Amino acid sequence: MKKNILVFTALFFCLITFEGMSQNKSKVIAHRGAWKNTGATENSIAALEHAIKLGCYGSEFDVHMSVDSVIFVNHDHTIQGTDIEKATAQELSQIKLGNGESLPTLEAYLKAGSKQKKTRLILEIKTSRISKERSLALTKKCVEMVKALKVEKITDYIAFDFDVCLKVKELAPKAHVEYLNGDKTPTEIQAAKLSGTDYHYSVYKKNENWIDELQSKKLAINVWTVNDKPTMQWFVDKKVDFITTNEPELLLELVK
Repeated sequence: MKKNILVFTALFFCLITFEGMSQNKSKVIAHRGAWKNTGATENSIAALEHAIKLGCYGSEFDVHMSVDSVIFVNHDHTIQGTDIEKATAQELSQIKLGNGESLPTLEAYLKAGSKQKKTRLILEIKTSRISKERSLALTKKCVEMVKALKVEKITDYIAFDFDVCLKVKELAPKAHVEYLNGDKTPTEIQAAKLSGTDYHYSVYKKNENWIDELQSKKLAINVWTVNDKPTMQWFVDKKVDFITTNEPELLLELVK
């Protein structure tokens, strides 16, 4: 009996240790979805679906607002020579991506993502080239749509505009919000009550002490955009929370 108890105790502690190690693994975020090795167009719904099938922790995507306040998913401010902020929703809806998909609206993208619960939707609110007011208006509409479609539990927010990050936290205090621009210290991020930082890998390499500081403050650490194995390994060894990559297949193999 005593021997059985000792064996059970040993197995229990092994399980706890294994779970702790698993929780310390860096999680994979597909940059603009999983597109590079799948044939999908970046930021397409197909790229999101491929990221989900791969089992990525998250799929990152970017949004802009049309002149008539409809939100579309695209990285650049322009697509096929059309300025998204100056075009109507009707004009933008006619645009076809390389894989034949229509330029997706935020609504369509979130609805596609809502069909599952394992892959998070990492929503980047792009900074308006027209005005700060438009950036904040876009922010408000994004938060409202996330709430309306009931996908708050699987949606995180990132932005280069610090005011946009603050606006998200004002509108959705429980939301996970990370700042992208790389010019705020961990202390400033904590003071703003943001969830953490999502900085280019070169920022962390230059300010390596920030990694320890962020971890000590229990703030999230995301890194973009890491596409080579040695850099991936460097950040995995640092036990950062998330790594954003155009090569999710490679990173998933590395962290499994």
